This record gives sequence, structure tokens and C-alpha cells, in this order.
Amino acid sequence: MEDDRKDKQKLSRRDFGRTVGAGVGAAALSGLGVEPAEAEGRPPHWDKQADIIVVGAGATGLPAAIEASEHGASVILIDANFDVGGHAMVSGGNVALGGGTSRQKKYGVEDSADLLFADLTDWSVVEPNGFPDYRYNDKEVIRAFADNSAPTFEWLVAHGVIFVEKAPDNLGAGATGNSALRENHAAPMGWTLMQTGKPVDPTEATTRSSGVGLVRPLEAAARKANVQILLQHKMSSLIRQTPSSGKILGIKATHEGKILNIAARKAVILATGGSSGNVNFRRMFDVRLTEEYNGVAGEPYSFQDGSGELAGIAIGASLWGAYNQVGEFGDRLTKAGRIGTQYGYRNLEWQPGSPIFHLVRAVGLTVRDYQNVILVNQVGMRFYDETAGQYTANNYHAISSYKPGSYLNAANIKYNPANFLDAALAGTGEAVNGGGPIWAIFDADAVKREQWTVAPPYVDIAEGYFFSANTVAGLASAIVNKYQRKPMPGAALENAVTRYNSFVDAGNDADFGKPAPKYKIQTPPFYAAWAMPVVHDTRAGLRINGKCQVMDFSGNVIPGLYCAGESAGGFGLHGLARCLVQGRIAGMNAAGEASEISKA
Repeated sequence: MEDDRKDKQKLSRRDFGRTVGAGVGAAALSGLGVEPAEAEGRPPHWDKQADIIVVGAGATGLPAAIEASEHGASVILIDANFDVGGHAMVSGGNVALGGGTSRQKKYGVEDSADLLFADLTDWSVVEPNGFPDYRYNDKEVIRAFADNSAPTFEWLVAHGVIFVEKAPDNLGAGATGNSALRENHAAPMGWTLMQTGKPVDPTEATTRSSGVGLVRPLEAAARKANVQILLQHKMSSLIRQTPSSGKILGIKATHEGKILNIAARKAVILATGGSSGNVNFRRMFDVRLTEEYNGVAGEPYSFQDGSGELAGIAIGASLWGAYNQVGEFGDRLTKAGRIGTQYGYRNLEWQPGSPIFHLVRAVGLTVRDYQNVILVNQVGMRFYDETAGQYTANNYHAISSYKPGSYLNAANIKYNPANFLDAALAGTGEAVNGGGPIWAIFDADAVKREQWTVAPPYVDIAEGYFFSANTVAGLASAIVNKYQRKPMPGAALENAVTRYNSFVDAGNDADFGKPAPKYKIQTPPFYAAWAMPVVHDTRAGLRINGKCQVMDFSGNVIPGLYCAGESAGGFGLHGLARCLVQGRIAGMNAAGEASEISKA
């Protein structure tokens, strides 16, 4: 097993950039049309066959493959990456499973499947900015999740996942329900972290939370169940009897430049992980998320390219639950937690020991105190209070006087429409979307206060995500980045800094209400660091029913096609739980499909 892991890491250094690049290129945006042979249901040759084909080996695909195999089906599990895990591999390992788990019972947390269902469909829960967490969840999908949530916790434990021994809590939770604590944490044990290239300190192996502690035990369980795992195999299209009718027969996949036809005697399960990294796809929901929002959470290890959704749409599948994708709650979009790097997701810190650090390029600078920086848009103007927080989400006791289904839950919130993300996305008044890059501006004194090292590998100078100069005007001139559509005017940046410094003298930010501005920007050298918000959750996808069967635009089930996790729509929950539960549901139901022997 250890030799296999070393081989995977060698492969990553040699081929990974090429592989993932293909994954988000023309194939992902082409519409993935059905070829003539596919339309007739007669591919020229089946290169491989199994009862079930699972596409994507992450938090959805691994449980789906294990369940299908343990229910008697032969399973091929493919993934475009050089290793398994998807986004889950580099996640925080936070798993919101409730409904009456053994862990909840052990620590006296009262919960049930009915209470979980009620929580996740409560129309009356509203965030301070007016956005509801649960109002637009699909009740059939949520009922299936609620009924299978507690059993999934026990199933994970039975399949080798070790959870930190503590009561369920709210850490890492997002839209998990107001009535009970449900967040559990997968322990990393001795597994090597993808983001660091080494295990955690042994003293933290059972007390820290990490996605590797979820992925590696499930990988081992899948191999034990005789699941055939094919890495660096990327699905390019689904094969259906006709383009718009009949059963799903299998998939086309690419591997090392070759096209393979892989037959599914029973079903195909799409577990491809969402669409947040596909610019044109995500802009169907939010036109503002243009290409400069290029630091998607989980990248550059795992790419959410929309390939599952596109393949489904190409054979007639419907999209579903679009509101949840634009709803401004939770981690759909987050403030940059690290600046000076393309990949600034606050909960994922890459280190030079990672096998893919050559793609990451920089650790980034963690901003401990946003009093130390101002943020400006591409024309050098401030646009909001830099200390403003994230979108909020409902969790246990977020509404202190909570009454299920009561209008008072919304009526009694303290309304606060202001949010940094809306200001960031507003742009510069031009007739273009997105607004261009956002830069954190600071000086040498701020570097000392934050104790930053403003050199590689902490900042990405070579690719244009970090700049310095001895004058503010010179700093504006130095900023050259492919997403900076026009040069930043030096006078504008000078005016922004001068005005902000006057606010420090006055103790009041007259423009945006930043609480008692503390520090002037006045000591050279001056710095500009990339500080774009990070795109995260995919919360809309293909339409599914409670069995995770994919449905078409007429509401009919597409025979032999299942979808689960972030590629499926109808569920606004943040994180791993919906992926794990729906993966199991899809695997069990797909295994029960009638077998169809495909023609060679």
C-alpha cells in the first residue's frame, strides 16, 4: 500500500498538471454531445464492463461504490485525479450527521430523524441578511437524508472511520439545523495529509479533524470490497440508448489520451463533485462570478468542473434547486483567508511538502487582523469595511428563542443587509461583470505586526499575485496580473491610502464604518497581495428523487442513472454529510437495478 502511495506521488509530479488541465478545458465546456454510435446505443466496443460505474472517488463516490459492492454488484470506480478523495481529501473532515447517532446518545444530545427533517425544511429560519437556509430544500431529498443520517454515522464507524472522541458540536457546521448538535470530526490518525505531504503531529492524530481520516479508511474499505479503482480516468460523456430516451448503458472516459467505452450493466452513479470551478456553468446562477474568482476551495487538488452535470444535461437530465446556489448563506463564497496566493481558502493551508505544491506555488499570508490592511478594487478604490465577516448560516441555537415553523424566527432577527461579498462583487461601475481583482494594500509596519515573510514560498510573485514598491503610486504601476483588465491608476491608490490614513487620525472610517481604524499605511516598502473571495459550495445540480435517481425535465426517472453529493440539487447543506449519505443511498439503490447485459 505504501509503495502504491509513492507511485501516486511520483505520478502527480509528472502528469497531474496535464490531467487536471484537460478536466476543466474544452471537454468540460463543450456540452459533451452524444456521438452517433452512442445515440444508437451501440458503441463500437466495450473496453470494460461492470454492474455499476461510479464516476468520482470522493466523499460521495467511495460510499456509493462500497455499498453497491456489498450489495452484490461488481463495481468500477473512476476518478480523473492521480489519487482518490476529491475535495474531501483536503477538507476539514467535519461531518454533520445527526438524527440520533450513537455519539449523540452517548453525550446526551436529543435528536431524531423527524427532528432533523423538520430542522432542514423549516421555512422560517432566516439569516441577518434576509436569506433563508432551508426554505428551498427539496423535501423528498431531505426526508431520505434524515432517515439515513444516523445509520450513515454507524456505517462509517463500521468501515474504519475514527471520529474524535467528543460530543457533537458546531465547529465547521453550516446549515445543519437549529435543534441539535450534529457535527462530528474525522481523526487523521497516521495518514499523510495531501496539503502538507506528512502526517499530523502524533499528539494530534486522534484529536484533530481532517478529511484524510475519512478518505483513507473508505478507500481501504472499497479495495477490500473488490471495487476496481481506475485513476486518471475522466468521464467525457454518458452513453444512453438514444440521446433522450432509454437506459443509461455506460460512459465514455479518457485515459492517457485514449477513449474507453465502459459498460454499466445496471447503472452509472455520478459523484463528480459539483460545478463551482466551471466559470460558465456557475455564472448561470450568478453572473458576477467571472474568471478572476479563480481560487476555488479544494483546488488545485480537486476540480469541480461540472462534468457530471454537463454529461447529465446532454442526455436529458434536469437541473434542480437553483435557489440554494445563489442563496447568500453559509460557505457558497468566503472571504480570502490567505492573501498573496491564488488559493486563499481560509480552511486549507498548502505547504511546500505537498506533492502538488508546484501547482499551488505559495502558502499565502494569513491575515490575523484586518486592521493591518485595506482592500481596494482594480481601480485602486476602497469599497467596504475590511473587518466585515462571512455569510452566516444556521446551526444549533443560532436562533436562541427558536420555535419551529414560527414567523417569529424571521421577524425577530436583527436585520443586517451589509456584507463584504456583495460589495466585492459590485465592481467599479463599468458595464462588466465581476469587478476585477481585489488587492490587499499594506506597508512594512503591517508586515512586522503580522509577522509575515513577504517572499516565496509564502507569496506568489512569479505568477503575479504579490507586488511591492517603495511608493504607493509605484505599487499601483507594479500590479500586472492577467485578470487586471486595466492598469491601476497611481493617483487613485494614493488618494485611497491618504484618505484612509486620515481616518486613522480621526478614529473613524467615514466611508465604510471600519471600527476605529488603527494603523496608517505610510512606511515603505508598500505591498499589494491578491485577496479575492473564494468560491466554495456547489448547492445546485442534477434533479434527483429520494433514491438519488436522476430525473429529466418532465420529472421522469432516467433509467440506470444516479447522482449524489454536490453534483445533485435540492439540498443547501454545507459539507461532507450529504455526500456520504447520498452516496450510500445511490449505491444501495443502483445495486438493486435489473442487470442488462450490454452488447459488445
